Amino acid sequence: MNTPQSTAKVNSGEVVSVSWLNRAARDALEGTFPLMWIAGEVSTLTRAASGHLYFTLKDEQAQVRCTMWRNRAQLLSFRLEHGMRVEVRALVTLFEPRGDYQLSVEAVRQAGVGNLYEAFLRLKARLEAEGLFDPAIKRSLPRLPRGIAVVTSQQAAAWQDVTAALARRAPHVPITLYPTQVQGDSAPPQIAAAIRNAGIRAATDGNDVLLLVRGGGSLEDLAAFNDEAVARAIRACPLPVICGVGHETDVSIADFAADLRAATPTAAAELASAGFVELRDSLAQLSARLKRAMDRRIEIAAQRLDRAAARLTHPRQRIEAARLRLANLEHRLTSRSRQLIAVRQARVATLGLRLAARRPDIASHQTRLATLARRLQRATDNLLARQRGKLDALQQHLAHLDPRGVLARGYSITRDEAGLIVRDAATLQPGAHIQVEFHDGSVDATVDKQNR
Repeated sequence: MNTPQSTAKVNSGEVVSVSWLNRAARDALEGTFPLMWIAGEVSTLTRAASGHLYFTLKDEQAQVRCTMWRNRAQLLSFRLEHGMRVEVRALVTLFEPRGDYQLSVEAVRQAGVGNLYEAFLRLKARLEAEGLFDPAIKRSLPRLPRGIAVVTSQQAAAWQDVTAALARRAPHVPITLYPTQVQGDSAPPQIAAAIRNAGIRAATDGNDVLLLVRGGGSLEDLAAFNDEAVARAIRACPLPVICGVGHETDVSIADFAADLRAATPTAAAELASAGFVELRDSLAQLSARLKRAMDRRIEIAAQRLDRAAARLTHPRQRIEAARLRLANLEHRLTSRSRQLIAVRQARVATLGLRLAARRPDIASHQTRLATLARRLQRATDNLLARQRGKLDALQQHLAHLDPRGVLARGYSITRDEAGLIVRDAATLQPGAHIQVEFHDGSVDATVDKQNR
């Protein structure tokens, strides 16, 4: 069998291997079809223990197998489920070992996201052409804002993140919330109105900068911030605007329109309060430098004073001063010792009183113990009496059930040759041997006839 050196063509009559054929088919597929978006419905989804995803993408007329490797699957922002309509970004290929035609999926998005993204790109291009995103019209942030306006939902985690960051970095700066919805069809006009309201009330509320924040989400969740009215409200606002919408990888029209983009709501709060942090750090550095300079001056002056005092002080004065210091220390030591002894004595007395209060009353406990012993004896006697009565009743009941008691009243038990109890005369034939058991003893008999 020949193995051609090139997959470009095969000569007529040339024999190739299956592996060569599959490899050539894979190269042809991957070279013909580019990386593309394909829409369909997820079917027969399998999650392998290795983390890979295997599923079928289908529509009304056809289906194709798909494979999404673990390093791609773990980047999904949602959980892929059976029956979900999605759009996959995939490369058309062929699995050589089995010769299966399939899609190698690199990314998955929910159906409709592509339209949203295209609309996002069109709006971005139009507003950019108008100059709405021009860096030259961006306003600089105040270094030390007197107040900070925040446009977001009061129930959103972004509001909690912003207040926590500002409480940590600039707790003295007042924060004014202009609440609005941040998701849904009614969110864009509310966001634009909240931005306009914050600009109108800037002087009254004492705000110098505005934060437009929201937590992360899908492209549909952030659609409110890809609205033209919101972008124009941002540019029309008299306050410089910091936009902190989504996570680091999320980008919206509001980010381009804002004067400064922050990766997260917390980062937006940090940018607004950066001046206070820098000032606090610089004050700490200046304070440390001033302290070091003062310490050096004091140390130098103290050394000069010590040298001067050493030259001026008479030895007799030094001895007298040492004697006075020693007497002072002795007095302090004596006073301290007496104080400690008094405290310890008071504590010992207190503990003695507590110990006396805790001493058990043996007589009362003995009386109580005797009472409990009598109660226990009475309870034991009562219990034994009740149990004896139950036992007698059970014995009488058992005697009633004893078959020997029935035999004593004149009844008998008849058994066939197999030793089984005979309950119906029809089961015995004439000439059959039977055993009749009485209260005292038994007899063997033979059946003469049946009486019915």
